[in-house]
Amino acid sequence: MPIYALGDKEPIIHPDAFVHPDATVIGDVTLRAFASVWPQAVLRGDSGSIQVGERTSVQDGTIVHCTEFHPTVIGANCVVGHNVHIEGATVADHCLIASGSVLLNGSVVEEGAVLGAGAVMSFNGHIPAHRMALGVPARIRENHEVPPMAWAMIVDRYVENVKIYKSGLRRLD
Repeated sequence: MPIYALGDKEPIIHPDAFVHPDATVIGDVTLRAFASVWPQAVLRGDSGSIQVGERTSVQDGTIVHCTEFHPTVIGANCVVGHNVHIEGATVADHCLIASGSVLLNGSVVEEGAVLGAGAVMSFNGHIPAHRMALGVPARIRENHEVPPMAWAMIVDRYVENVKIYKSGLRRLD
């Protein structure tokens, strides 16, 4: 599993977290309990820090980066979908950052909010709590509030996957 220190910056990975052997974690990255990082995801904490909260999944092909001015913080119980790009942004607890979306420097996603699939939130963007942003560029969907814990079942599924993969994944070649 490619987990790298960079100078004195070393990842801190909780023993109950899971990093797939084909994912890459570099430098100042913290993964809390039952966080998961899936195949081909890259978390590169070289010029700043990356934090991933408890029970949060960072799914296949996702890139998480940071800058010296903007750390990346992803809260607890979040779903970060496939092929997402997050750079120097803050994502509160219970959020969904859907597949193929982009969330850039200085942006903030408040608790329970959604960045929709394929949406692009440019620099210093903002999604209020329990709201949804869609499109390119991302815009808040009017007259729509995201129900609390709308994707709790997905969060629970990925926590179960952590247990299944930690005990049963084996390479055959």
